[in-house]
Amino acid sequence: MTDIRVKDLHHVYPGGVAALQGISLEIRSGEQVGIVGQNGAGKTTLVKHFNGLLQPTRGEVWVDELDTRKVSVAKLAARVGYVFQNPDEQLFCKTVGEEVAFGPRNLGFAPEKAEALCKEALELTEIGDRAGANPYDLSPTWRKMVALASILSMDTPVVIFDEPTTGQDPASVARIARVVAALRAKGKTVITITHDIDFCAENFARVIALSQGRVLLDGPAAEVLGQAETLAQTYVEPPQLTRLGQRLGLKRTILTQEDLLAELGKKQ
Repeated sequence: MTDIRVKDLHHVYPGGVAALQGISLEIRSGEQVGIVGQNGAGKTTLVKHFNGLLQPTRGEVWVDELDTRKVSVAKLAARVGYVFQNPDEQLFCKTVGEEVAFGPRNLGFAPEKAEALCKEALELTEIGDRAGANPYDLSPTWRKMVALASILSMDTPVVIFDEPTTGQDPASVARIARVVAALRAKGKTVITITHDIDFCAENFARVIALSQGRVLLDGPAAEVLGQAETLAQTYVEPPQLTRLGQRLGLKRTILTQEDLLAELGKKQ
């Protein structure tokens, strides 16, 4: 069980750019949270404070009882796993199997537990048959799965995905959605940064919209993604199905095909 608490968080980069300007929020254990906003809104800057990759210029970030200003990135890595947007930034082993096994071994898990976690991560990401391959012999789509598996195998209570669907084909997007569902079923906290608003709507119950380093909207996905005019301030459009539902005059905010069919069924 891991809660993340952010209080009056400011972050100014060395060049003087104020990327975050007084963000306060709480993410409770087991929540599924999508963070949206235009480029430069502060999305990646915000989540990099959750595992200590960035430190507050002012304010506080707590991961349960850990003040991220006072503990190492290595210690936070046991609580918060981070899948980078570009998998090439985090892959360094000679084989897929070694890559996926590195994290749990580095965390000091018993060999039997590490082996079981690696097997589960390989199966979930569908790369078990590639365990002996060099990650850089694989396509970018499958390298993404390797990076994802290398974080899943660490069994952290919080998993962060940075633009997980960028450059992925529909089959890979569906695979990532299955991973999110599996983590949700385990009670893990899953946070994603994404421009794929349809993926966000279908897989995340809470949405935080950022604009210019501040929280613009924060609440249930249906509540946030239905506010087209406010979202436009950060150049985010509601999901396609949400817009369709609005044009059809449906009172309920539509996020999924199931939502749409249910509402249309009421009209028959």
